[in-house]
Amino acid sequence: MLKAIVYLAAAAWISSAHAQSVTLDLINEYPATSLPGEADAFFAAAVKTKTGGRVMINPVPDAKSGLRTRDQVKAVTEGKFAMADSFGGALGEDSPVFLLSSLPFVTPSMADARILFELALPLYEKLFAERRQKLLYVVPWPPSGIWSATPVTSVDVLKSLKIRTYDKTSTDVLARVAASATIVSFADLNPKLEAGDINAVLSSGDGGAGRQLWKFVRQFSAINYAAPLSFVSISLSAWDGLDDAGRDAMEEAARATTERQWTVLATRLDENFARMRQNGVTIDDKPPAEVMSALRAAADASITDWLARAGPEAKQVYDTYRKARP
Repeated sequence: MLKAIVYLAAAAWISSAHAQSVTLDLINEYPATSLPGEADAFFAAAVKTKTGGRVMINPVPDAKSGLRTRDQVKAVTEGKFAMADSFGGALGEDSPVFLLSSLPFVTPSMADARILFELALPLYEKLFAERRQKLLYVVPWPPSGIWSATPVTSVDVLKSLKIRTYDKTSTDVLARVAASATIVSFADLNPKLEAGDINAVLSSGDGGAGRQLWKFVRQFSAINYAAPLSFVSISLSAWDGLDDAGRDAMEEAARATTERQWTVLATRLDENFARMRQNGVTIDDKPPAEVMSALRAAADASITDWLARAGPEAKQVYDTYRKARP
């Protein structure tokens, strides 16, 4: 009996030691120095540690996969890549629910953004499951502001902007108050700024710092537009191909990554602003009241439109959030 137990224990150890070894690519449109890029690196390191190197995550940042966010989720569904870190706003055409985190002026603080995320998490998980994927972790962005060539000191200046936006809602909002508003992938942004096709960018200080937008636009208006999310998912075929230990390790690493990213935000905004100022960016942290009033008025119509399109489940999340906020 004792020999049998020893044999079984040894067999289990040998099986574990020779368990599957796999490398999974994790594609991301944003640079490695952005919050999503850093989150992917943290997750990869955590998975490597927890699996003893049996499961390796290979981050592929800066659109080196050849894909932009709007194509990444589809590529994972089709099995072209195992994993993707995808900006929610760019997935709005796939489902308006992905636009929830980037609704304008809905989350005035990062605490509010966390509340909205937690209420919406089951719905996000359902969205990815419908696309034959598992949602692993999310990356919250710092609040979006307006980068511009000249200070946004009045509504007249706002009307002169040819601004890059990042989703349908922000395009609709800014089209009402600016000269033009166009969705542009972050990976395609610098050439358009250099050519003068656009003279302003809706983005957080984090994404802008990663791309060094201060080479082209050195004014930042901290309008606190929204705190959008990026979503990291894995195809169910890749997920099912892992053993139990591998899946457990990835889930633990994913939970740790999500928590880390919310914690990092507490100091990230100050760090971004300091870096921006060091590179000659002037930050207006109290935009003129007339500018904010114009933006909020434009936002109200877009939120109403989103509520009409998003469906009853998303509307329930939104209504619950509004009631839950202090």
